[in-house]
Amino acid sequence: MANSAELDVNDYQALAEFRYRIRKFLRFSETAARAAGIEPQHHQLMLALKGLPDGIRATVGGLAERLQIRHHSSVELIDRLTEQGLVQRRPSEQDRRQVLVALTARGERILRELSIHHREELQATAPQLIGALRGIVASGKRRARTQLSRTSATSGSARHQANHTRQR
Repeated sequence: MANSAELDVNDYQALAEFRYRIRKFLRFSETAARAAGIEPQHHQLMLALKGLPDGIRATVGGLAERLQIRHHSSVELIDRLTEQGLVQRRPSEQDRRQVLVALTARGERILRELSIHHREELQATAPQLIGALRGIVASGKRRARTQLSRTSATSGSARHQANHTRQR
């Protein structure tokens, strides 16, 4: 990984632009969730629940991992969503010690509406977001080419020096 001494203004600009584009989308998402009557974290949990990859069970721990939060924070979110009638808990049929979480019909409706709006927003802003990500990738590629050419030049100079020394 490149250290900070190897970054130039283009690197910072590319990173800042990408962060700006992500933050704009997150602000949109937060506003949309609140307009739907839920907190952004509740929306995130509902989306994580509905969008779990195959093979990952809807447990408190699994949701905590997907949201990158602590287990007890996941419990608190699930408690609040249960109180609002957006999710429900049920014991696992395979392992009665495990509790599974599922969306209620009301939770499904709210998540569907939010997801439609989010998909539309991403479709509208995708060119800017993709462009910002490409800027970071291009900056990294430029940096790698520069380092490679410096390494080649240095090793070429070292080979020349070694050959010159051997010829004496």
